[in-house]
Order: sequence, then structure tokens, then C-alpha cells
Amino acid sequence: MKRSRRTTRIPDSHPGLFDAIDGAEPFGMADIVAEAVERIRAREAAEAVESLALPRDATERAEKLMFVSFGSGSSGNCAYIGTRSAGVLIDAGVDADAVRGGLRNNGIDFGSAVKGIILTHDHGDHVRYAYPLLRRTDKRLWATPKALAGILRRHNISRRIKEYHQPIYKEFEFAVGPLAITPFETSHDGTDNVGFSVRFGAETFVVATDMGYATERALHYMRGATVLMVEANYDAHMLATGRYPQYLQARIRGERGHMDNEDTAARLAELWTPAMHHVFLCHLSHDNNTPEMALSAAAAGLARAGAQVMDTAGAAFARRHGMVSLSALPRFDASPLYLF
Repeated sequence: MKRSRRTTRIPDSHPGLFDAIDGAEPFGMADIVAEAVERIRAREAAEAVESLALPRDATERAEKLMFVSFGSGSSGNCAYIGTRSAGVLIDAGVDADAVRGGLRNNGIDFGSAVKGIILTHDHGDHVRYAYPLLRRTDKRLWATPKALAGILRRHNISRRIKEYHQPIYKEFEFAVGPLAITPFETSHDGTDNVGFSVRFGAETFVVATDMGYATERALHYMRGATVLMVEANYDAHMLATGRYPQYLQARIRGERGHMDNEDTAARLAELWTPAMHHVFLCHLSHDNNTPEMALSAAAAGLARAGAQVMDTAGAAFARRHGMVSLSALPRFDASPLYLF
């Protein structure tokens, strides 16, 4: 059976191609050609602009994990970890204006990007500026209930800090923006001390500071780190021959005190894997350590594990080539901004 072609009849009332419409002057052929050329040019221009922009999912994938320290040591500890759009401060022992200024210098907006503070423990060099940073904001203070009680008991700090408190519990993961954060047990003489494992995409940033020794749970999380921030507080010989009285030396050397350079080196030798591409040494003593001594010991420990060590100048190269970048965080100043 022959199939007939379907046709559409144009009503007699429909205007012709060159008829005037609503009193307008009729188009000529030159006008039609000019309009077509203009449309083609406009479409080409739009396509060119669109080709310069990343699709939305590519933009989201392009967001990287960022880290910057504003001070590390008994004079004050505070760092930012997150993306350009959302993250947290790790501790709050550095002057609030210095923290805001440091964030601004690195293109991170304190008001919108910083969602709050995660606290490792309640010592003054970690909490001193918590309330000034939180006051009159909608930010949160993530700390265990016992750690908050320790802050209120130990320090002359506004009771209104309780209004910002969001309880967290060891081994229970919680989310802040794109970050998945798990607190874990550490050994120190603060109140209910924790370290943090922070996951973002393929990166796991582990904070293990203020520890007399690395507990089994701390080692578990440290072993899974792609980026490790770990304490290397003192050199044993400098502490023994320095000006600190015996009771203070005993406290520092104890299981609830701090780790020395060789302790840290030994832990790195045990737990390093090729997935770990950055190690930051933190909380170095001003009186009983030097960055050079801490770095030398840590590098030797990593070498015993089979790692090839580079300094921060080769950080990107180290990540691409299965090496590990090693650096010591400044005690009083801000570090460079690191992207992972």
C-alpha cells in the first residue's frame, strides 16, 4: 500500500514571507540574509564563551582541600582546613584578628567559609581565642562535652560560649560542609583530648598533636592519612640539659605529655605508606627543639620506611611521583597555603 505524504495547509490568512506584518515595512532579501548572518555570529560568540567555562560538576571537582597554619606551639595553635567555600579552624589559640587577616590574605572569607572551630583539647594555647572568633556569628564550636566543661572550669572565658557548642564524640563521624570528620582518642593531660581525621574526596588529613605517645586508635587513623600533621615537640637532650625544672621535664616526657623527635620518627617509620604524600611537624618547642633537628629525625624515620623525602619546595612533584613532602609548621607565623 502506497503511503501518502502528509502535508500541512497554510491558511490564506497567514502572511507571506515578504508581506508587511502589523503595519511594519516588508523585509527584503538583503535584510533576511543580514539577520541570518547576525544570528550565526551571536551563536558562535555564545558557544565560544561557554567553552571557556567549566561545567558545574567539573567546577565542584576542581575544588581542592586547603590547609594553612596561623601558629603552632605553646604560644598558640590554630589552622584552617577546608575548601575555598567551607571549612573549619583546628583549635583557637591564635589572636582572632591575626586569624581573620591570615584567611583574608589567602582568599578565604572568614564569614562564609569558616563554619566553626574543632577543638583538640582545653589547654589555653588551643582555646584562648575561641569566644572572640565565635562571638556574634552563627559558627559552631565542635568539642566533646567533657572538653567544654574543662574550658569553663580552667579558663576565664565567657559562659556564653556554651551557646555555640555542638557536642561531638570519639569515633563518631560528623559532617561540616564537604568535610567528614572523625575525632579519636589521644593521650595528653588536657580534658578528653582528641585528634581528628578529616576526609575530603581522595584526601584524608589527620591531626595528631599534643600526645605523650600515639595510642592504638591514634595509630589506626594516622596510618590511613594522605596528609599527616603530627607533633614533634622536643629534643630529649635539649630538654634534659635545658632550663626547665625537673617537675616540668617529667610532665613533658610522660605518657600524657608530648612526643619528642625520636618518638615521632619511630611512629613515621612504622606507619608511612606511599599514599601519605605530606607530613607536617607541629607544636615544636621554642626552648627544647629546632626545626632542623625535628626535620632531620622525621626524615630519617620516613627513610627507614622506604619513603623518598622532599621539602615543601617540591610538594607537587612529590605527590605526583610517590614521594613525601616534609615540613615544620612555623611557631609564631602563618605557613604558606597548601592545596591538596
